Amino acid sequence: MAVASAAPGSIFCKQLLFSLLVLILFCDACQKISLQVPSHLQAEKLVGKVNLKECLQSASLILSSDPDFRILEDGSIYTTHDLVLSSERKSFSIFLSDSQRQEEKEIKIVLEARGKKRPKKRHTNDSVLKRSKRRWAPIPCSLMENSLGPFPQHVQQVQSDTAQNYTIFYSISGPGVDKEPFNLFFINRDTGDIFCTRSIDREQYDQFPLYAYATTADGYAPEYPLPLLFKVEDDNDNAPYFENKVTIFTVPENCRSGTSVGKVSAIDLDEPDTLHTRLKYKILQQIPDHPKHFSIHPDTGVITTTSSLLDREKCDTYQLIMEVRDMGGQHFGLFNTGTITISLEDENDNAPYFTETSYSTEVEENRIDVEILRMAIHDQDLPNTPHSKAVYMILQGNENGNFKISTDPNTNEAVLCVVKPLNYEVHQQIVLKIGVVNEAQFAKASNSQSPTMCTTTVTVKIKDHDEGPECQPPVKVIQSKDGLPAGKELLGYKALDPETRSGEGLRYKKIRDEDNWFEINEHTGDLKTVKVLDRESKFVKDNQYNVSVVATDAGGRSCTGTLVVFLEDDNDHPPQIEKEVTICQHAQDFALLNPVDPDGPENGPPFEFALDNSGSRRFTLETKDGKTAVLRARQPLDFDYYNVPIEIKDRHGFAAKHMLSVRVCDCITPSDCRMSTKPRESDVMLSNVILGRWAILAMVLGSALLSCILFTCFCVTAKKAVKKCIPDDVAQQNLIVSNTEGPGEEVMEANIRLPTQISNICDTSMSVGTLGGQGVKTQQSFEMVKGGYTLDSSKGNGHQTLESVKGAGQGGTDTGRYAYTDWHSFTQPRLGEESIRGHTLIKN
Repeated sequence: MAVASAAPGSIFCKQLLFSLLVLILFCDACQKISLQVPSHLQAEKLVGKVNLKECLQSASLILSSDPDFRILEDGSIYTTHDLVLSSERKSFSIFLSDSQRQEEKEIKIVLEARGKKRPKKRHTNDSVLKRSKRRWAPIPCSLMENSLGPFPQHVQQVQSDTAQNYTIFYSISGPGVDKEPFNLFFINRDTGDIFCTRSIDREQYDQFPLYAYATTADGYAPEYPLPLLFKVEDDNDNAPYFENKVTIFTVPENCRSGTSVGKVSAIDLDEPDTLHTRLKYKILQQIPDHPKHFSIHPDTGVITTTSSLLDREKCDTYQLIMEVRDMGGQHFGLFNTGTITISLEDENDNAPYFTETSYSTEVEENRIDVEILRMAIHDQDLPNTPHSKAVYMILQGNENGNFKISTDPNTNEAVLCVVKPLNYEVHQQIVLKIGVVNEAQFAKASNSQSPTMCTTTVTVKIKDHDEGPECQPPVKVIQSKDGLPAGKELLGYKALDPETRSGEGLRYKKIRDEDNWFEINEHTGDLKTVKVLDRESKFVKDNQYNVSVVATDAGGRSCTGTLVVFLEDDNDHPPQIEKEVTICQHAQDFALLNPVDPDGPENGPPFEFALDNSGSRRFTLETKDGKTAVLRARQPLDFDYYNVPIEIKDRHGFAAKHMLSVRVCDCITPSDCRMSTKPRESDVMLSNVILGRWAILAMVLGSALLSCILFTCFCVTAKKAVKKCIPDDVAQQNLIVSNTEGPGEEVMEANIRLPTQISNICDTSMSVGTLGGQGVKTQQSFEMVKGGYTLDSSKGNGHQTLESVKGAGQGGTDTGRYAYTDWHSFTQPRLGEESIRGHTLIKN
């Protein structure tokens, strides 16, 4: 809002006087403010500041009754010209008007000249003599920042009503008196006048809270301490400045108009929310200055683009000379300048292009991994970035893959290489079409179109070179029947001379023939068999047998080729099976037969299985899925080995007979079976006769009873003769004295000891097998302690044992069982000896 001030011209003066007259007649007095000022005021000097909003919240018109002063929107009072106060006081009014609410207010301003003292007059009717309690109260007071004096400068006066009755002395305390900054204020102890001794910097101290005291001569305080607040009015003595000395912004090139570049900010140390800190920004100069690309918002400091023609390739950096000014940008405001740098970010808006439209080079045939050409390009975008790094491609002429093109990372050049050998006899010249693009995608600018790919042509001339024979293709396949006999010829590997396109003059040599099946014709390269070709040989992989051949010309140059002999399968092998299987009778009562045919699948499964008459009496054979068969016993068999004849045919009826050894065992898995060797035929026959436990017990009791009878006869008839002929312990060594029918407690203690460990039982036990598949029956063993005949006594004692008898009959084979023939061979001679010995004793 503009501030009215005095100006020449009759029309303006009449309008001003009319407005003042209206305001004077209708406005209400709001407040009265006293300001202490120097007696001499310079033009455009800040006199003071009042708060206009306390009187009228929104004033549409602000007028001064005195043309020597002008009022700003924030309440600042400035002089319009140099002014000297002739009297001690000068007063004028500020008129405020709100046209919307139809309100008018008046603020009375009283200027008191510093340094001029009023004469003290006391009259009976003077209101000064009428003291009241309200005089001892805070009085609004303000101090101007950077006041020029003279000093000491009167600030305010305090008085107490009790001075009418007492002699009052005044004192003050607080910041500026007895606290930092010291001795800035002092008070006249008799009059209560407060003085300032020097100028004040508001940016350092914006206010001074003091306390005033009134005391009598004897120290009595008739009044409470009076709080005083001296505010320091701001003087626009600090120019704004930019926060950062160096400010750099970046913006993409070709950006749209109105794109935000950045925001600048400045600092003003003066009082906030006043004209002293209301800043305005402005661009003073752009470098380079044409054309104008940038603008700044005067209040926010936001810099934006005004054009879409920013091109980094033309100018990559701009500098802006900025100004910031306070007082709302008015010409008398303080200002400062700064420099802003704006850098343009590169975009891929320039396509690369070759320096030449066509290139030519040459290379010898059969050369590989050789560089033949380098090509340079130009790109105006920023170097060493994806916007300028080149990507080359061969668009035409490389259908056979003979060439490869790449980018040199250091020079950004195209490097053309040969990666597959070229043949002069096929092509004498090849023309390549090369294209180039950037790593980054092309950015279409608002004022441009997407360019087409830049291309060039490269003519590659192939130089002839005298070369050796060619082995093409490197691998050739021929077919032969399986089982082809020796002496048969096969077509061999053929090489060619590339110059004459014939194989004349070439010599062939075999360099690989693992099983030495062939011999090679040195002149033609044909093969001749020296062995029967066997597809089932270990050297044949996937029906293929490889022969490597080297062809050499007259100059010693050579090439190598591979001849693959593909063997057609012949049904010359019948199905084969394992010779022995195991049936665990307690876990799995069958055996799975899985035959294998060395021939191919065409001559292999499905198989047919058959048993002859002898094998079908004990076993059945069931075919499963044409590849396996299940062999199962018709009924439970004894634990033994059985020979089963089996015939197996393949799909074409080619058959073979096999004698399968079937092991029937008492086990859970075949690996648990302990029938390690097949017994002899005689052992198998004997093993079919196994004594039961009652038969063995009857034999033992019969032997014991016979011994008792003989011993009784001996004792009754020839007691004396026995004493002379037989030692005392002979009977006890050979005969068991017992009155029981079987071994009792006495017998067990005297002559028989049972084994105490499981291992002894296993070693010396007699096993009796029963027919009908009831398993193995194990009997406890016994041992004669004091001599005689034992089951496991050593041969060193001069007695024959059951082990010795069995060993003599079986050649020392220990199967862990005692058959009936073993027991019979052991007991009968002993019973005969006892009978003869009994008869001899009786005769004696």
